[in-house]
Order: sequence, then C-alpha cells, then structure tokens
Amino acid sequence: MMIDQPKVRVLLLESIHPDAVSRLEEDGFQVESLRNALDEVELIDRISGVQLLGVRSKSQVTAKVLEAADSLVAIGAFCIGTDQIDLPAATAGGVAVFNAPFSNTRSVVELAIAEIIALTRRLAEKNTLMHSGVWDKSADGAHEIRGRRLGIVGYGNIGTQLSVLAENLGMSVSFYDTADKLALSNAHRCASLDELLESSDIVTLHVDGRPGNAGFFGAEQFAKMRPGSLFLNLSRGIVVDHLALRDALQSGHLAGAAVDVFPTEPKGRGDEFLSELRGLPNVILTPHIGGSTEEAQSDIGGFVANKLAKFVTDGNTTLSVNLPGVTLPELPGMHRIVHMHKNTPGVLAQVNRILAEHGVNVEGQMLSTRGEFGYLITDIARGYSDEVLDQLRAMEQTVRLRVLN
Repeated sequence: MMIDQPKVRVLLLESIHPDAVSRLEEDGFQVESLRNALDEVELIDRISGVQLLGVRSKSQVTAKVLEAADSLVAIGAFCIGTDQIDLPAATAGGVAVFNAPFSNTRSVVELAIAEIIALTRRLAEKNTLMHSGVWDKSADGAHEIRGRRLGIVGYGNIGTQLSVLAENLGMSVSFYDTADKLALSNAHRCASLDELLESSDIVTLHVDGRPGNAGFFGAEQFAKMRPGSLFLNLSRGIVVDHLALRDALQSGHLAGAAVDVFPTEPKGRGDEFLSELRGLPNVILTPHIGGSTEEAQSDIGGFVANKLAKFVTDGNTTLSVNLPGVTLPELPGMHRIVHMHKNTPGVLAQVNRILAEHGVNVEGQMLSTRGEFGYLITDIARGYSDEVLDQLRAMEQTVRLRVLN
C-alpha cells in the first residue's frame, strides 16, 4: 500500500543513523537528513510540506511547530524519551508518535557500569594527574564495587537491566520507583526515596523528563545521601539541580559524580558546552552519549524508521506512544481508510452506515480507543465515489482521514 501522495517528504534532525535513511528511501520516500538540532523558529520554517519528522532529544516539537506542520502525519523519536514532543498537541492533530523504548538500553547500562567502576576507582582523577606528569600510585579512596550498594531511582527498562548486571558484579541493589515494579533477583525495593538515599553507596537516576520531574533532585536530596557516596545521572538534565550538585561535590559530601545529560545542551557537535560542573576533578562529564553506540544507533534507526514507514504505508500503529495500537493484515486489491476520531459512542456505526449507503462493502476492519481518541482501519473494495470520503471527513468526530491505496 502507498500513501495518497506522490512523494513522502521526510525531515530527519540531529544526525540520525544512516540505517534510518536507507529504510525510508526503500519505500521511495524523499529524505532530508540534517546534522544538528533545530530550534522552534527554525523548525517552524522547515516543517511545511513535511509528512514524517525524525528527532532525537534536543529538537523541541512544540505546539507551535505542530500548528505550522500542514502535512505532518507522524513523528519518530529516535531515542527512548518523548518529552521533547508535545504529545497532547500531536494527538489532537492526528499525528502519530513512535520511539525506541528498548534499542539503546544496553548501551546506557554499560556506560553506567563503566562510570560506577571509574568513579569507585577514582580513574578520572588518576588520569588527569598522569597527563599532568604526576605519578600517584596511592590506593586512598579507591574501592572495589563488589559489596557496595547501588541505589537505582527509576526501575524501568534501563533500571532493571542495570540492576541485574550490578548484582552479577557483586553489588547489592536497592531501587525506588513511583510505580509498582517487580524486584528482579535480590534487588530491594525501597518504600521511599529517602530510604534509598540514606542506604546507598552509589545513587543513579533513570527517570523520564516529564514536567513533574523537573528539579526533583536538589540540595535536600544530596544532603540525605551518605557522606562519600557517588552520584550518576544518565536520564534527563532537567531533573537535577546542578548548582546543588556542585556544592555537594566541592564540600566533600559527595566523593564523585558522573553526568551525561544537562538542562541546556549545545545544538551540535563542536559548539561550546557550558556547565557549573566543568573543571571539577571528581566529575565525569559526557556529552549525552548514553545511547550513542554504533550498535544502539543502528538499531534505533532501523526500528523507528520501520515504524514510520509501516504507519505511512499500512496505517499500523503498533507501539505508538500516543495513538491506540491497531494492526490490520493487508488484503491485496483493497483501499485502506484510516480514520482517527474523537472517542464518542456510535462512531463505528456511523462510518459503516456511510459506507453501506454508498454500496461499499467492508472487507476488513479494526478499531481501538485510547482515552479521548479512537483509531479505525477499514479495508474496502476499489471503486467508490469521492462523496464517501467527503462524508467521512465531515463527521463531527473526525480528527484525520487518510486513504491508502
């Protein structure tokens, strides 16, 4: 099946992996791939006529961007998080959003493990001294990670995998999550964040970037951590007060930290990076590379691009972040009508009544709802009048109607 437009225009931002470009070009899509992120004004200027948009974590797809998007049908977040996209505005406009919830999990976990070992052994400080010509073979402040307690804040895909690997390395694991999560292996579930902070040698954050999480980890939380403990954030920059973190490090209350994400990040490679944490010898700073391995980016590129392509060509919404999940096997020789609508009683009956009044036979159909919206795929035989589509579009509940050939 193909979309009812001659050439699908795709705009990919932030150096999305070439595998995504190749996958989308396989279906004859016209792909433009840019190296850097675009700010709101730049994206508004470029979004007209674009049907598929691909972003990573820096480009903000705001309500204003979506309002300017006159042709957009889907957005691909080539990462785990989708907080950079205004999901309610996208849904209200009938724009599907897809992400890669699993593809870079291993890469983030491996970086966390590497940084835990590096901080516990004081490798960053030893490396700096060696480059300065100072030979310091002292074991002071260097420890094994075996037997130490790791506190994981956020026990999702990354947190659970980190939990398993940490235990395999001989660590004890505690975790805290606002949702009810099953503890894996011997991990201990903490009843409160304070319990985790007071009992852990190392605290690592793996939470999402929803507005409610902004600034939730600050001076109060750092004060409750054990003296001489370590802190990692590989989740979202907005969740941590970096001034408070700097104070906790400079006072000696924390022995070290590793930070991969920041409240404000440069738009592209080579731009100046500004942070309150620069210059601190006991801090590992990395440029948001938790998922930046060739393996992860290749997997993400192929996975999200395939979801976008399938949505355009088949209308399938499996694993969509914001639309009901609907998959209908393709029937050869059929037209496919994709109808997104407000979730009110009687929509399916109304659609089928319009089809029946024009003598159109339904060959296959699938409907699912999520919250305020419903998503309907209907396969019908070829040879129907434009009046059928006009009446479907004119329905009060219709948000968007697409016809796939």
